[in-house]
Amino acid sequence: MVAAGEWRDYAIDFLSDRAVFSVFRHASDLPLYTIEKQPKLRARQGQYVVLTASGHVLKRGRELAQVLHLFDRKLFRALAPV
Repeated sequence: MVAAGEWRDYAIDFLSDRAVFSVFRHASDLPLYTIEKQPKLRARQGQYVVLTASGHVLKRGRELAQVLHLFDRKLFRALAPV
């Protein structure tokens, strides 16, 4: 999505208990979406989660491909903030 121009910037953070991939509309803004991998939740809710800027969970799952389907072009246009 960065290469397509839909997102302007991204960041990757590795914390002690999770890995976080954040996407931004502008480099100085809050992230539009955050994709987190939390291995300790693997057996319960699924280790991958997509969060909005306000912290709402959009999708949670056990496989990364499963949660990334949220960003298919058709769905992305419907969910993109104005």
